[in-house]
Amino acid sequence: MSEEKTLEELEEQIERLKNLNSRNGLDLSEEIDTLTEKLAARQETEEEELDDWDRVKLARHPDRPGSEEYVDYLTDEFYHLKGDRLLGDDSALIGGLAKYEGQSVVVIAQSKGGDAERSQQTNFGMLRSEGYRKARRLMKLGEKFDFPILTIIDTPGAYPGKEAEKRNIGGMIAKSISTMVSLEVPTIAAVIGEGGSGGAIAIGAADRILMLENSIYSVISPEGCAAILWNDREKADDAARALRLSANHAKELGVVDEVVKEGGSGAHEDFETSAVNLKETISSHLKQLNGYGRETLMSKRRKKYRSIGSYRKVTKKNEKE
Repeated sequence: MSEEKTLEELEEQIERLKNLNSRNGLDLSEEIDTLTEKLAARQETEEEELDDWDRVKLARHPDRPGSEEYVDYLTDEFYHLKGDRLLGDDSALIGGLAKYEGQSVVVIAQSKGGDAERSQQTNFGMLRSEGYRKARRLMKLGEKFDFPILTIIDTPGAYPGKEAEKRNIGGMIAKSISTMVSLEVPTIAAVIGEGGSGGAIAIGAADRILMLENSIYSVISPEGCAAILWNDREKADDAARALRLSANHAKELGVVDEVVKEGGSGAHEDFETSAVNLKETISSHLKQLNGYGRETLMSKRRKKYRSIGSYRKVTKKNEKE
């Protein structure tokens, strides 16, 4: 018995049949429909088999496209703006002005770097205080000129080093969140890889939050969680499942607004489809947000963040509900 075809092989076979269809009187529509149904069933099965730890590995895949690739694809005429006007520039944060489908926008994106040398320069996407200070500067610039703000999130978290603590990294994250939720312009955030802790939320407190289907969003890394709970980083897979940090779980919890489907078995295999889907999703949400007046925009944002999460009142046994 021959081995079962891979998803990629099925896709290639369907494409070949489509090219042959109607040639020389051939009618292959029935075969194409059968294979298309088989492909859809296989894709659904494989998606169901991926648990949160699988998603973590995909979010960190070395070939997964980074912010630079998405900024290049999504925008035109990107103009870099650097520096925090106090200490210097943080290369882990890409920022500037750009055109998005003809509309002027401010882009703020976290960068992991890519190759070894660039990753060292960007500190593997972990921003320092000056990075968040630059982000706030760009947010206020967008508000001044009435430009929507698009943020791209991909970070394991803010830099936790001694130098960052001296420069009040926690305070800068808090100020960045406060600034973002107070902006009087539309804001959209997209998680394309890792969305780690306050380092991600600092530029993710947007009107719309999107996640690629193989990205993750969590208050702590699985390794960090495992080290705290079990004193064993090797239990990161168990921590990932407990944290429910995948895009679908984040959507169920009301943390994000939409999950964007990736091409193939992930963006590392099919960047084009993933980027097209992300662009279409951003466009749909931006069109809606652009239609709101300032008061409506602010009111909906307040309602959004006040309704995220849930709680249950716990009472003592001898107390009545």
